[in-house]
Amino acid sequence: MPHILITGAGGFLGQDLAVALLKADPSLDLTLTDIHEPSKPPSSSTVTSLALNLTDASAVAKLLEPSYDAVYLLHGLMSGGAEANLELGWTVNFDSHRIILDTLRKSHPGTKVIFPSSLAVYGPQQQTTLVSETTVPQPQSSYGAQKLMIETYLNDFSRRGLLDGRVVRLPTIIVRPGAPSAAASSFCSAIIREPVAGVPTTLPVPKSLALWVCSPTTVIENLIRIKDVPSSKFGIWRTVNLPGITVTVQEMLDALRDIRGEDALKLIKDEHDAKIEGIVGSWPARSETSRADGLGMKADSGLIENIKTFVARYGQ
Repeated sequence: MPHILITGAGGFLGQDLAVALLKADPSLDLTLTDIHEPSKPPSSSTVTSLALNLTDASAVAKLLEPSYDAVYLLHGLMSGGAEANLELGWTVNFDSHRIILDTLRKSHPGTKVIFPSSLAVYGPQQQTTLVSETTVPQPQSSYGAQKLMIETYLNDFSRRGLLDGRVVRLPTIIVRPGAPSAAASSFCSAIIREPVAGVPTTLPVPKSLALWVCSPTTVIENLIRIKDVPSSKFGIWRTVNLPGITVTVQEMLDALRDIRGEDALKLIKDEHDAKIEGIVGSWPARSETSRADGLGMKADSGLIENIKTFVARYGQ
């Protein structure tokens, strides 16, 4: 039976990916790992859950003793956290990934590796700039620099035939369930999630700020689809910008009002944060996705539908 590894499996993306993979293939042998032991989704399949420090080379070596049909590298320190703690950011977002990739290429060459990167690899683009995979990256955060380094590392190993890498640059995911994260873009979900739950929150950026976003459901589906794309279809470069939609913060607030009423907006307080605006404002709000379309990635639905889906699943 197929054997798949998900690192960072304790987060909502890892948890939802695990459920979706098991739904697609109930015979799957799945290994989940994170710094704290991830929850196991209910399944009749073999699911192993491990608490591991992936910055420890000996722990990684033990984890990678068996071979895997695919490895999803979802672990990492989020953008705001990586900017606040330089040493920890490079240790988690670069060193641990390099340890894993080096171990895989030596012990299990040819392993399929899916790495979620970020629009944070881009730099101070104009909000109207249409970026593509050939746009020169100029990251304006340590998080973006770390993602770009691993992109390059995995692309080089794929060029050499040492690994079968698939790099996907994710849009900002909204609406993320659960507690606020250390991501600079955490407010994007918070201004929907918290008011829906009747909880106050803050807005640190101008309402005119535009963002490239995508629903969790579409991101999960494309993470699975990218795994199944034949290796030959990628050509000389393994990086793909995933589909999304362009929305302004004001449009997000308007959608929230349409769904939950004016009282929901009263729970959001403007509280400008120049650091957050500087990071998120350096991300492009439009992405050219013909490459993703050609590889069979799914387009995202509209903002209203995304928020309604979140409210139906998590709302009160």
